[in-house]
Amino acid sequence: CQRKLSDLQIIPHQHYPRSRIGLIIQRMRFQNKTILITGASRGIGKAIALRLAREGANIVVAAKSTEENPKLGGTIYSAAEEIRAAGGQALPLVCDIRDEEQIRSTVAKAVETFGGIDALVNNASAISLTPTEKTESKRFDLMFGINVRGTFLMTQACIPYLTKSSGAHILTLSPPLNLDMKWFADHAAYTLTKYNMSMLALAWAAEFRSANIASNALWPRTTIATAAVKNLLGGDALINMSRHPEIVADAAYCILSSPTSFTGQTLIDEEVLKLNGISDFEPYAVQPGSKLFTDLFVSED
Repeated sequence: CQRKLSDLQIIPHQHYPRSRIGLIIQRMRFQNKTILITGASRGIGKAIALRLAREGANIVVAAKSTEENPKLGGTIYSAAEEIRAAGGQALPLVCDIRDEEQIRSTVAKAVETFGGIDALVNNASAISLTPTEKTESKRFDLMFGINVRGTFLMTQACIPYLTKSSGAHILTLSPPLNLDMKWFADHAAYTLTKYNMSMLALAWAAEFRSANIASNALWPRTTIATAAVKNLLGGDALINMSRHPEIVADAAYCILSSPTSFTGQTLIDEEVLKLNGISDFEPYAVQPGSKLFTDLFVSED
């Protein structure tokens, strides 16, 4: 993290479970603001939605899930109920970001309902940690279709409305551009898609700086307790070495609360929170005191 979020004054916020930071001066800055979050039916996307809902935000839940999958949990409708209970307004919309028509329909309905879009969180992503010979073409297409093409097209569709907002943000859930060859050796296709997302975030920072739109990327230092981590990566053992999604949500809250001059950064959740006065991360751990597993693309200290 190269630049300090200098205008933020943060204090620990004890009212919400595992959501530990709150603004003093800008406490209601999300009131009546509209945030479109892709993949917000569960996991990190939903955690960010709930964090912003507690500040009165309107949340557009853009995801595919309309029926409960026992292995994944959550739908756009159940997420919307939680968002409303947390204090925000919610608009659940079925959106597969591989489908350009669904993207444009989602954005149009969001604007029709809430009057505009003030921030976009590009959270939806697909993963396959497979080497080249074992990456099937359909899996390759899925990752590039969601991670790269879908992120690009959703952002493209939101830009006309972000330019009309005061202090607009694009936040993309993707990693620092770590060129250590170990991140390319075992899962080239996935690495390329996630790095593409980060490069888009940096490109948009340069392209839209004059339009007063900030663009940054955010990534967790440790694995996060999500369905993807449990089902695809390491089961309960890895979940117990992970942190709750709220750490990413709190970091996202800091970034989205910052002035638009804070742009063009690839950020780690811990670094963002440290800059805002949080140094104790134990409450975020699934099992406080346990050894944590460092996430992909993050160098060990």
